[in-house]
Amino acid sequence: MKTHIALLRGINVGGHKKLKMADLKLLFEGLGFENVVTYIQSGNVIFSAAGERSLSEKISNEITIKFGWEVPVLVKTGEAIAEILADCPFDETKKTETYYMLLTSPPKAKLMEAVREISYPNEEFVLTPECVYIYFGNGYGNAKLNNNFFEKKLKVAATTRNHRTLAKLVALAG
Repeated sequence: MKTHIALLRGINVGGHKKLKMADLKLLFEGLGFENVVTYIQSGNVIFSAAGERSLSEKISNEITIKFGWEVPVLVKTGEAIAEILADCPFDETKKTETYYMLLTSPPKAKLMEAVREISYPNEEFVLTPECVYIYFGNGYGNAKLNNNFFEKKLKVAATTRNHRTLAKLVALAG
């Protein structure tokens, strides 16, 4: 069995798609996953599973069945998330303030090229096929380059976490 980290997009944000972590844990256990641990209310789950195929789809489908809404789910191994953290292109002073927008699939090269040309004052980003590393000089709340912006431009689903959350998930994944 491998340890995986599931990141759910858009639950418990602004009162929409409310999902208690206890219910989410039960859902994962009902799917046969083991060592299920949730972390904070934004849809982060560490779990063990034998297979690696279609975990995102399996979890997303079960959420639709049980709760009635579609939720994009990104699943990566703990090692893959640790590598994304280690590959952060920003220096140490910015790294702890960096946001990581994890992409559910690699965007088309043409779309990535077009997005790399975009810039906004006080917002820096580095785009890779699996992650957009973002540093906001004025904070995330005032950002133009947010999750919805990149999803529309890259035509892929994404979910964003800050450095502290991803580092904690990697630590919990052991």
